[in-house]
Amino acid sequence: MKKTALRFLSLFLALFLLAGCAGANEYRPAQVRYDESGVPVYEGKSSAVLNENAPSFTDRQKSSLSSFEIYAALDPLGRCGPAFANLSRETMPTEPRGSIGMIKPSGWHLIKSENVDGGYLYNRCHLIGYLLSGENANECNLVTGTREMNVSGMLPYETAVADFIRETGYHVLYRATPLFVGDELVCRGVELEAFSLEDGGEGISFHVFCFNVQPGFTIDYATGKAWEIAPS
Repeated sequence: MKKTALRFLSLFLALFLLAGCAGANEYRPAQVRYDESGVPVYEGKSSAVLNENAPSFTDRQKSSLSSFEIYAALDPLGRCGPAFANLSRETMPTEPRGSIGMIKPSGWHLIKSENVDGGYLYNRCHLIGYLLSGENANECNLVTGTREMNVSGMLPYETAVADFIRETGYHVLYRATPLFVGDELVCRGVELEAFSLEDGGEGISFHVFCFNVQPGFTIDYATGKAWEIAPS
């Protein structure tokens, strides 16, 4: 019941804002990002700090404690745009996660490897994790991501936010933005921003880029094809 009410509120908010009302751009998800200049240099770590770790939410965005989730529509190439939410206990799941195998994000390929934890190069990566949003097989919230990005890059931040919300009951403003270059079908990574509201960011505040890479593999981001690098 809570999730149904939250979906209605999110839909109402999206329609209200998209109608051109004052402040619409404060919440409306941006379009898919194509700017290669936004991709940090990969230096062997799963994530990198952006903007001195300061999220770029506006004061207006940080002024509301109403929970919502808004997901950008897929672009003409079937790619996800930003996912933006005000997370709370209300948005978190109340039932076990279901199957997402029917979703094929842009650039999806089933690539097996004994050298990757879990046995597969790619995961269907939630932009806003299921443990935070309760969103399961939502095609606007799933990108083709490496096991490395999913588990080593994004999961630690998602877990920190989830633990914080459970412990405090506070709200966390959260945005996940996949960054694509040109017409590439697989994102180079996902930009994550989060800010806890009731305590002014004391508990949660970060702005990072999680790299869509996998050690030992070369990835063709234009198509999603990938090749395992032979040991030298």
